[in-house]
Amino acid sequence: MINTELFKEVSPLSSKDCFILIERQKTNFNFPIHIHPECELNFIENAKGAQRIVGDSIEEIDEEELVLVTNPHLEHAWKDYRNVSKNIHEITIQFHPNLLTDTFLNKNQMISIQQLFRHAERGVAFSRESIAKVRPLLKTLTCENDSFYSLIKLLIILHELSIDKGMRELSTGQFAANVMHQHSSDESLGRVMDYLSRHYSEVIRLSEVAEMVNMSESSFCRFFKQHTSKSFIDFLTDIRLGAASRALIDSSLSIAEIGYDCGFNNLSNFNRIFKKKKGVTPSEFRDNYRKNKTII
Repeated sequence: MINTELFKEVSPLSSKDCFILIERQKTNFNFPIHIHPECELNFIENAKGAQRIVGDSIEEIDEEELVLVTNPHLEHAWKDYRNVSKNIHEITIQFHPNLLTDTFLNKNQMISIQQLFRHAERGVAFSRESIAKVRPLLKTLTCENDSFYSLIKLLIILHELSIDKGMRELSTGQFAANVMHQHSSDESLGRVMDYLSRHYSEVIRLSEVAEMVNMSESSFCRFFKQHTSKSFIDFLTDIRLGAASRALIDSSLSIAEIGYDCGFNNLSNFNRIFKKKKGVTPSEFRDNYRKNKTII
């Protein structure tokens, strides 16, 4: 096992401020993969072909990019990759994770933002339609002089993003460290999540998990999809892929060993599913990530 420590960014956000906004015109991306306790909303334009790294998600970005990360342990960075533009525009907003208290977020009018923050524990990328909708607000926020109205505009942006039907979670659950138990206080779901997190490397049968919470298989599948927005099989696959991604980065085990250790029954099946979900093979993923990772 390789023991590593990620670059920990020290944000200029003070305890007396609700948030900070940093606007940059830049010619390249040079900040290492990092983590920080602050939530971060990052808008980028004129950087088509750059590479976004959020947890175990590595993707090439389009002309415009908008991502929210609310997990203090979730690694993220942007790299030049295929980008050739020398006129990159970036707007970064960082805010305290307790900016909106649980009491406030539990109000009816705030539920969609509460759900957005939960999704963003894995990192979320927003649709082109939502980016187009909030782009003018982001740009006016950069020149807003009244701090109170700045906060109101930020809340409006978060609300508009929270109703984006096209947002995508980026990192898989096992990689985004504390996401496994996020979704619900429901005791049955908590038991299932705990079981999956401890036994994902083993053969797990739907019938056995359903029996664990005294449900039929069909009832359990509906229950699970309602609470996680994913099928049971897809969710379990994501857990295994997240564990595999972590092992590919942090260990020197072979690809085959990692696949078997994470619940995949053979190497070809592991390679096929990994490439289908992530667009690269496990070995390509390991190579790409290690090229970009900066250790302190």
